[in-house]
Amino acid sequence: MNIAIITLTEEGLKTARRIGTDFSPLPSIYVIKKRGAGNNSIVEDKISPHMIFFSEPLHQLINRIFKQYDGLVFIMAMGIVVRVIAQNIQDKYTDPAVVVVDDVGRFVISVLSGHDGGANLLAHRIAAIMHTDAVITTGTEAKKDIIVGIGCKKGIGSEVVKQSVIDALQRVNLMLERVRLLSTIEIKSEEPGLLQAAAELGIPLRIVSCQEIAACAKEHGKSNFVKEKIGVWGVCEPAALLSGRKTQLLLIKQKYPGVTVAIAQENFMW
Repeated sequence: MNIAIITLTEEGLKTARRIGTDFSPLPSIYVIKKRGAGNNSIVEDKISPHMIFFSEPLHQLINRIFKQYDGLVFIMAMGIVVRVIAQNIQDKYTDPAVVVVDDVGRFVISVLSGHDGGANLLAHRIAAIMHTDAVITTGTEAKKDIIVGIGCKKGIGSEVVKQSVIDALQRVNLMLERVRLLSTIEIKSEEPGLLQAAAELGIPLRIVSCQEIAACAKEHGKSNFVKEKIGVWGVCEPAALLSGRKTQLLLIKQKYPGVTVAIAQENFMW
């Protein structure tokens, strides 16, 4: 996906850089040029060749680049974004994906072309980078209530991950279409086979920090082996439980070759 990130503040630029380094190809980063400031006012880094300084009014910039990218990521207030994109909006099949992130990356919101244009997946991807949650309001997504927690060994293949997920779902008579998220621990956030499996299944991957898992108050299985290896008692079960609201395990940890899988349901009716 060819994306552009637009930011208006120094704090927003830090967030833009953090997001940008996890994308390939690297996104263009549009940075407002402060009056009287030269390009050297912002520290150069490895994505600086993709940084574009602009001094024109924001709405003029957006009018100019709106159709040049598959996705636009605005690091600023949503009210500003709504106003500057309004006159460019046509339909969900041709408009770019639009995502809004606050300056420090606490919130990642899918705003435009969520399902058909890829904004929902883009928001989830950015949320994974920022270790936070994506805000998705698409009706079809709201009906999905299953979270699949995954642990895996280094170098695992995507096919093994996919087949493990599908088998685990079949054990509790669930369809893949009900899965809202895959989830794993942060130390597996760049595992190629896991990332590829999520992409091929078309399901966002939620990253849970080691600190969150260590502090998980919900009951889950504990493994001395996992504790010795990575410092927490488990991965797939707490990852599934922590990635949604009012979750309950439907399937405890299942072991596959190089993969562990657990399944949780959100808004579980007690």
